[in-house]
This record gives sequence, structure tokens and C-alpha cells, in this order.
Amino acid sequence: MRPVAKKIKFLSTYIMSKHIFVTGGVTSSLGKGIIAASLAKLLQARGLSVTIQKLDPYINVDPGTLNPYEHGECYVTEDGAETDLDLGHYERFLNIPTSQANNVTTGRIYQTVIEKERAGAFLGKTVQVIPHITDEIKNRIRLQETLGTYDIIITEIGGTVGDIESLPYLEALRQLRREIGKENCVVVHLTLIPYLSAAKELKTKPTQHSVKELLQAGIQPDILVCRTEYALPKELRDKLALFCNVDEKSVIEAIDAETIYDVPLLMLKEKLDKIVLKKLGIKNHNEPDLTQWKDFLGRLKNPTREVKIGLVGKYNELQDAYKSIYEAFIHAGSVNECKVRVIPIHSETLENGDIANKLKGFDGILVAPGFGERGIAGKLEAIRFVRENNIPFFGICLGMQCAVVEFCKNVLGIKQADSTEVNPNTTEPVIDLMADQKEITAKGGTMRLGAYDCKLQKNSISYKAYGKVDISERHRHRYEFNNAYLERMEAAGLMATGKNPASGLVEVVELKDHPYFIGVQYHPELKSTVENPHPLFVSFIKAALQHKA
Repeated sequence: MRPVAKKIKFLSTYIMSKHIFVTGGVTSSLGKGIIAASLAKLLQARGLSVTIQKLDPYINVDPGTLNPYEHGECYVTEDGAETDLDLGHYERFLNIPTSQANNVTTGRIYQTVIEKERAGAFLGKTVQVIPHITDEIKNRIRLQETLGTYDIIITEIGGTVGDIESLPYLEALRQLRREIGKENCVVVHLTLIPYLSAAKELKTKPTQHSVKELLQAGIQPDILVCRTEYALPKELRDKLALFCNVDEKSVIEAIDAETIYDVPLLMLKEKLDKIVLKKLGIKNHNEPDLTQWKDFLGRLKNPTREVKIGLVGKYNELQDAYKSIYEAFIHAGSVNECKVRVIPIHSETLENGDIANKLKGFDGILVAPGFGERGIAGKLEAIRFVRENNIPFFGICLGMQCAVVEFCKNVLGIKQADSTEVNPNTTEPVIDLMADQKEITAKGGTMRLGAYDCKLQKNSISYKAYGKVDISERHRHRYEFNNAYLERMEAAGLMATGKNPASGLVEVVELKDHPYFIGVQYHPELKSTVENPHPLFVSFIKAALQHKA
């Protein structure tokens, strides 16, 4: 059964935790999420209990209705929340699940305040940004104190300092710091030190202006983490410390890394965790135990083999649209001591024939998730090619549904076979809208979301990968396999090897007499972490290695 998301309640009393806030300046996409996750990993490795949350300044209630080109991947939690992709980084680094409580948006804040106003909660008062919106933000920030016993709560504030959207969050931070005391709160400001090639020097002025913006909001950063292409010399660190009013040791270099998984070790070298603990007054003398992390990095950076995987999708222009899939391949490659070269293939480019040349040289093909009819024909052509040529295939969500449609068209001879998502008028709906979705018209947060159980058939590819019959995986879809076609499909060799025990929904399909052909309705990439690479990705890479050999 899927766990039911609990309605968030706020308590008037809190268990006191220490708070770390991560803000960003100068430009977006500096990597606040990676810095937050890396710091959390170091503190966790010291034996401290840590959680991370993300405050997003956009007015959407959640990113579930956003196009991937707008905001990258929509990450789904165990309890069915559609959240920011940074929560994926948090889970991959910390190896602990997040929930709806770990992601807050401006839309959700305003929605809650307006609902309270309509219910008469404010006793006729004028509802304003201060105190009503900022109070709600503070409630959300401190909610984690009521949900678990955490030594440290890290809060990443989305956007860039100076953006109008971020102002209520910065004001809430200013107020909260005053309420809980500066000794219980540290502000880490991530900023950029650009290099001007014409002048051949690093420039600190953008960072000075960014800190000035923070100061205008009433917040003095405690630590500066400086993204840079080149090492920061001591004189530049001293200059930043002087002009930004922080001590010299609190100017941290965040030099460009080969992989995001290097960042915790780079922050360890810069003593970011020690500086944070000292400022919070936490006397922790345990050195971080990063043995498993270093083993992972050792295998990742010293592969003995290589495979080439084609990722057939339709949002390939933005790698963040398939962020969790790319990271899951990194985890699986490390386990197999193998470099996984993932080559994006836009499905629309496969609609014009010459498939053999376009897919030549790949050791495996993954057909990615997505929505809508664009690019479907190309996905079907890719699946037909790998099915007929015994190339390892892995289909996820829409990729699994396309595998069913292709098989029904070209093996069963059902020429009108289609998904009602692509062709609502098809006479052969082998993929159809789920029964409980047919009366739903609202788009936000209404799909089949979160963790559901699945029972696997023994001796199947999926069973061999997982090593057990009963599994639980996360979902995000409205359409499902139509069981009216199950008997004919299995008689022809495409087997339903995994089903939801409560609904009978087909979760996994596998092709008999094929080296490796599997499609799953769920999203396995969402549960892959550094410490627990997902078994299906691990087995897919093994199959690709065997195919290459």
C-alpha cells in the first residue's frame, strides 16, 4: 500500500535544533543544493542527525505542472509529493528519504495563509506579508523540529539574493535568527568569484555587492562559499573577509569539481564542517567517517571498463530534465567499476528512418519517461530496433508503455494499438487512463504519486536484480497497461513479471528469449543513492557489459 501523506500540522512548541541557512548570490545555478547536501553529508558522517529542506520562491504550489525545460526534473518523494530536483541530491548524498515537508514554495505559503484568512483565523485583521506570510514561512522552516529529533536542520533558500521573489524568505530568516539566537543559526552565502581573462584576475566586486544586498535585508552572512574556476589566493580571501565582514577562515573556496561527488571532500579540505560546528557551539570531536564515500569515488574514477548507453528522450536539451537517471547511471557504473557514457538521443530524430545507423555502437538503450505525443514515434522505432537486434533495453514509465505499444503493433499485429494519451480515439487502447483518473480534471498533484507495492515473479530479470519478491517503488503517471490485452501479450512472449498486489496494475514487463528487455511503470531512478545504487540500473549496466563483450 502507498503511505498516505499526512496533513502538515504546526505545533506551538519546538524541539530546539541548530539551523543552517544556505543562500545564493550573483547568479543562479551555482550549486546551493550540492553545497547544502555536501555539508549535510560531512555533518552526518560525524554522527550528527541532519535533515535538509528547500524553500522555492516561485508561486506554483509545486513543480508538478512545470515543463521540464522550465525547472528540470520533478522529483517525487515516498509520500507522493512533487518537489524540486534538489531533494534528489539530498537523498542521494544522505541516503535518507525526504517528504512533502522538505520542500516549500511561495505558492503553498500563500495558499495556506489565504485558506486561514477565509476560515476567519486572523480575526478580522488585515493580512500582510509581515507578519502573516513571514510567520507561515517560519512555521514551515521549524516544522522539521516537530517531525524528528535533528541536531541540525539545513535550509536552502532558492533563487538569488536581490530577486524580489526571495525577499519574504530573507525577512523570515532575519526574524527567525533574532528569535532563536545567532548562536543557534548560521548563514552560509554561496557566491561567484568570476575570472576575467582579459585582466587575468579573479574579481571580488560581485560578491561584495551580493553581501551588500543581504545586509540590506538585515542579514550578515557568517560564511562565504566562493564558486571559482581558479584557486583563491590568500590576499583575495583576506580582501573578501575585510569587505564582507567575515573572518578569514570563513571564506571557503568551492573550486569547479570533476563530479558533484567530489564536493564533500573538497568542503572537508576547506574545513567547512568544522567552521560551522564552531559557530554553532557544537563540540563534536568525531572525524567524519567517509570510508564508503571514498570507496565509491575510487571505483568511479578508476573504471576498468566502459559502456555506451543511449538515452532516448524528448527533453534532452536540458540534462536536468533527466537528472536522477544520469545520477543512477553514475551509481551503477561505480558498482560495476565501469564508466557509463550516456549519449542523449532526441526521439524526434529517430522518426525519419536510418535507425540502424543512428543506434549503431550502443551497448544498451534506455527509453526515458515523459508526457504527451511528441516524439513517441521515434521511441517506438528505437524499441523495435533493440527488440529485434537483442540489444539491452530499459524502459521507464512512458518508456515501458511505449514497449507495450510497439510489441502489440509489430508482434501481435494490432496495428491500431496505442495509448489514449497519444491517441484518445484509438480503437485498441493497450495503454489507457487509469480508472480512478477518469473523473479528475485538475492537473496539480492528482497523478498516481509516491510509493506503491509490487510483487515480482521469481526467476524474472527484475527478481534476479532485486533479490526478493516484494518491492516498493515511486510512481508518477496517469495511464496504465490495459489488462484486457494481458493474455494475448503474454502468450506472444511479453510477460507481466511485476504487479501491484492490491490493484493488479502491471508494474513490470519483460520479453522472453531476449538477453535483457525490461520496462517498468515506476521510476527506479528516484531511489538510487551513492550508498544504495538501484538494482535495476546495476543489472542493466551488467547486461550492457555482457552485450559489449
